[in-house]
Amino acid sequence: MSAADAFARCIRAGGVAVFPADTVYGLACAPVDAAAVERLYALKGRARAKPAAVMYFSLAAALTDLEELGPRTRSAIERLLPGAVTLLLPNPGRRYPLACGPDPRTLGLRVPALPALAAVPVPVLQSSANVAGGADARRLAEVPAAIREGADLALDGGELPGTPSTVVDLRAYERGGGWSVLRTGAVAAEAVGTVLA
Repeated sequence: MSAADAFARCIRAGGVAVFPADTVYGLACAPVDAAAVERLYALKGRARAKPAAVMYFSLAAALTDLEELGPRTRSAIERLLPGAVTLLLPNPGRRYPLACGPDPRTLGLRVPALPALAAVPVPVLQSSANVAGGADARRLAEVPAAIREGADLALDGGELPGTPSTVVDLRAYERGGGWSVLRTGAVAAEAVGTVLA
């Protein structure tokens, strides 16, 4: 069984998986499964009020699912993804509320450049595979043992770059082209600006 098949099977069964993203090791579960989401947050020790991102493994799948996004925002997404950025988007349909924390009008979106998992057909709720506030893991062995042992699946993707995604706020982009970098990470703010200018 391929890594993508094992990962998808785990998610569909209500499991929590440790997986290699294009940045750092992550934790994933089905974004509509409340019990799985609670387990993921408990493994990290993360407050439920803090939002997570929804990750798609195909840009086409993300754009098809998020059909209510305006043309300007969709164009920006196509220029920025796949890649090591997390985009904060308007969420008028209040999709994936379990990932949105206290603000259901905002959705965090990730589409990694991740060939090994590109065939995964389902979106996931994802967060970094560390204890809340702890160091990001660039190797599977750096994921805390309690998280690895508490997960239903742990995929080893070798050593990763080790820098988390850059967080870009596109919530005002459709109306007037406004955007901001809320967390500098794997993609430089200048590179984001070049794409969105």
